[in-house]
Amino acid sequence: MKQIESIKESGGYLNRYEHDSTTCHCKMTFSVYLPPQAQTKKVPALYWLSGLTCTDDNARTKAGMQRYAAEYGIAVIFPDTSPRGDDVPDEVDRYDLGKGAGFYVNATQPPWNKHYQMYAYVTRELPELIESTLPILPDVKSISGHSMGGHGALICALKNPQIYRSVSAFSPICNPLECGWGKGCFGAYLGEDSATWQAYDATLLINAGAKFSDILIDQGMDDEFYDEGQLLPENLQAACNKMGQPLTLRMQEGYDHSYHFIATFIGEHVAYHAAALKS
Repeated sequence: MKQIESIKESGGYLNRYEHDSTTCHCKMTFSVYLPPQAQTKKVPALYWLSGLTCTDDNARTKAGMQRYAAEYGIAVIFPDTSPRGDDVPDEVDRYDLGKGAGFYVNATQPPWNKHYQMYAYVTRELPELIESTLPILPDVKSISGHSMGGHGALICALKNPQIYRSVSAFSPICNPLECGWGKGCFGAYLGEDSATWQAYDATLLINAGAKFSDILIDQGMDDEFYDEGQLLPENLQAACNKMGQPLTLRMQEGYDHSYHFIATFIGEHVAYHAAALKS
């Protein structure tokens, strides 16, 4: 991989890299914040998955998590949200399908299936690359994200409880099979048989018996996409109650879907993950 940027921040370094992905069959860009502790030892990592229309740049410039990561001595990994490149399929008239909208699934349908393998990229290829190259502890990682990325964080943790120490999310798409965003993208990426979609739906995974030690979610009550029925945290809550899955769902009065909301509570989330990563 090739380093293309380095910025000193909170005593550590916010670096940006690009590499040729063997999973997504294109050049991928990602960022890593290495805390000051990483200058002398390997550190645990928190993966942050961003939402629709985002790249790796949104969270690293807006969320403000680097100063907390420096305090706790953990790295933060910021992947992109989809494959990129001139030969990568896209829907230029839609923000919720194609580039910027990978949905963290492994697409099975053409023309998407060659490049849109974001689940495999996030859970396998990227961690293997980072852990073999940077001062990151192998197999000591947690995961979080926002909106579409919150959906991604939840499914990655529920499908791989042995890999991640903790999981949290801001305004996640909790039940994509029951919302417009999910139906539109899953139909394109995974085909018409909705039974195959269930493997990427956190609510249905929990109903099917998937377990994780604990889940932390913050949801703004003035979130326009919550009001539109795109996020459906109540469905996830019901599944967790039914199946005995621990869940802390914090409905935050007055907050919207933006990074202003995330920046308000990101310190609590980083502390939550730091406790699990260092336990």
